[in-house]
Amino acid sequence: MISLKDLEFLSSLARHRHFARAAEECGVSQPAFSMRIRKLEERLDSAIVKRGNRFQGFTPAGEALLRHGRKIMDGMKLLEEEFRSAGGDVTGQLALGVVPTAVAYAAGVVQRLRHGNPGITVRLQAASSLAIQQGLENGLYDAGITYGEGVSPDLMRVEHLYDERYLLLAPAAMAPRSSGKVTWAEAAELPLALLEPGMQNRRILDLVFREVGIVPDVIAETGEFTSAMMMAANGMAATVVPEGLAEAFGENAGLVALQLEAPVVEKDVSLVSAHRHPGLSTVEALRRTLDLSDFT
Repeated sequence: MISLKDLEFLSSLARHRHFARAAEECGVSQPAFSMRIRKLEERLDSAIVKRGNRFQGFTPAGEALLRHGRKIMDGMKLLEEEFRSAGGDVTGQLALGVVPTAVAYAAGVVQRLRHGNPGITVRLQAASSLAIQQGLENGLYDAGITYGEGVSPDLMRVEHLYDERYLLLAPAAMAPRSSGKVTWAEAAELPLALLEPGMQNRRILDLVFREVGIVPDVIAETGEFTSAMMMAANGMAATVVPEGLAEAFGENAGLVALQLEAPVVEKDVSLVSAHRHPGLSTVEALRRTLDLSDFT
């Protein structure tokens, strides 16, 4: 018989696409992990992993097993949550993937969620929009706060939270003016510290700059906003940040925050989760915290 542990090992390998990292997550040595996968193949009399010097993906049989395995594990999670919540209090762990631009917003949401549901433990992880979508598909995340753009409502439940707007955050000595608004063309003339090109926020900014027909002066790239904002605070560069993140960072006498216009850019940030009926109790508690309609 295929065990839940076998399915957990398989799911971990799908998430990490690397034997050593999957073995570490499962708490076993790599040889023991590989042996378990081989025994599973022997039991099924079918190869489920493409063999090579490194992980090269799953065979068609492996993909089929993974699809069925995820449904089984999802059902087990629903069953466990239903029993834990039978007394009326929602308990359990909520795995939440969040794009970097929404981390400050998500922190406030988690605080409210925990206030009303102290039995929920939240594992919040900052990740790219693509990684969040993949994480929702392979079971790494229960829900994501990410850009709704590009997520198919047919595949995922997409619920609008807010529109992301942008500010230029610049050292006072570098800023075009001390208050008010600034155009994207003016911002492009300043030395900028932005997120890395592979991240959705950076793709959004690059598209805006292309639309206004100008190449920004990017002097630094980083994987998270904290570094870019610290560079601005230290007078090294300006940066472009969401309004909510600038508010969370707080006022700094040496920095000027200017609303970006020409064009005014707004991007949909949504709660994304798998289509389930009934839904995970932890995700439904999150939805109630966010005051989203149709809690069933």
